[in-house]
Amino acid sequence: MSTPSPEASNVLFREKLWPSVGTWIWPLLIAITAGVAVAPISIPWGIAVGLIVLVGIVVLFLLKVPTLEVTEESLTVGRATIERKFVGEAIGYRGEEAFKQRGQKLHGLAFMNLRGWLDAVVRMEVTDPRDETPYWITSTRRPEELTAALGGVMYEFTEEAQRESSELEAKEAARFRTPDSTNEQG
Repeated sequence: MSTPSPEASNVLFREKLWPSVGTWIWPLLIAITAGVAVAPISIPWGIAVGLIVLVGIVVLFLLKVPTLEVTEESLTVGRATIERKFVGEAIGYRGEEAFKQRGQKLHGLAFMNLRGWLDAVVRMEVTDPRDETPYWITSTRRPEELTAALGGVMYEFTEEAQRESSELEAKEAARFRTPDSTNEQG
């Protein structure tokens, strides 16, 4: 019987970002395309090429699945690792705000581990003064758990989100309170 290593015993969060069910259609479509491209030369060769391409892509998909892991000492996202003492504020995002974080609010120097089949992201500030990277951002299926493991919060509980929400509510209320000038002259 093997004893667990001390490193494995202090894992606070661990997640593998497996491709979604819908993502697996792409290796099949690419393999069929490769097989059809070779089939006019030889049908057996076309089938063989299609199967080889399919197996190759599936193996690549399985080998390239990134792992997110938080321990007491470090944070690992895919092949990158950073010491926890250099991880600042962690904020989890879902929905529209996650979309903005992956797009219009994304910093060009950020470390990114984004997967198109996952909606939620977690943004982790980098506080190392020697590192030009402002933050890491990663896709996750469990942003609440990842942010909790890092001592962070979900976006909807931040002051920024509360302020945006109250501003939006004020705009909506003002829009309904403002009388239409054409109705007053009626």
